[in-house]
Amino acid sequence: MKRRDLALILGIDLIWAFNIVAVKEAVEAAGPLTAVFLRYAIVLVATLPWLRWLPGRMTTILVTGLTAGALFMGLGGLSFALADNVSALAIAGQLGVPFSLLLAVAIFKERIHWVRTLAVVLCFAGVAVMGFDPAIAHERIGLVLTVGAALAWAAGNLLFRNLKGVAVLTIHAWLALVSLPVLGAASLVFEPGALAHVPALRLATWGWLAYSGIGSSLIGHGGMTWLFQRYPVSTVSPLTLPTPLLSVIVAVMVFGTPITSQMLLGGAVTIVGVAIITLRTAQARDGVLPERRS
Repeated sequence: MKRRDLALILGIDLIWAFNIVAVKEAVEAAGPLTAVFLRYAIVLVATLPWLRWLPGRMTTILVTGLTAGALFMGLGGLSFALADNVSALAIAGQLGVPFSLLLAVAIFKERIHWVRTLAVVLCFAGVAVMGFDPAIAHERIGLVLTVGAALAWAAGNLLFRNLKGVAVLTIHAWLALVSLPVLGAASLVFEPGALAHVPALRLATWGWLAYSGIGSSLIGHGGMTWLFQRYPVSTVSPLTLPTPLLSVIVAVMVFGTPITSQMLLGGAVTIVGVAIITLRTAQARDGVLPERRS
């Protein structure tokens, strides 16, 4: 991999790690559903020139937008609003990786061997260990919402398979356009007065929203798509593994998030499971391993 491209993916890891700060600050200031609504409004403005009608694919676009957009981001925003320990959320969010694998097995009949099966067990066991940590017992609802968001993200990943060949900015434009009415209606119902308060939001809050929309969504996901077009999955995917570790470090530095021994154990088990799935799946897709033995 070229140094320039290696720097890009490591930069994306940092963008995603610091995004937990942006999301937390935004949902605290604007409300979780309203913050996600505003984030997608920024994404739509930025991607509007790439918005195109996609004949024969609009049903997929609609379902993908509702799943990987409104549902995923909505649940994620709510989880950050209800939890203070964002380190635990950053780790639990990694369950999107085993969820993606399980959905692929169930829907596309992909075959996996004992290594990745064990890794899936490790992922869920690690999150369960964190969930029973007395130090974050009061934040279990946030943790459960994060798990739900991870499942929505995984389902969205499978739907993206049907959008091959579509420009990433076009996909994000549609995700934003489809999600905005749903999130706007949810904000009006569950966060009355929040949208009316938008003009009074501080400039810093708009900065955090722009960071999430432009940085995390467009630069982060757009950059990853660009890299996957140029390098094997087995080269790119493992380089995203530092993200949850960086997220925990950022959370501790910025928010002073407490780290208990039980949380460390659960987080370590989960990340090991995610690493195994990421590496083995990437090798299988690139033909390094036969899929039936992966």
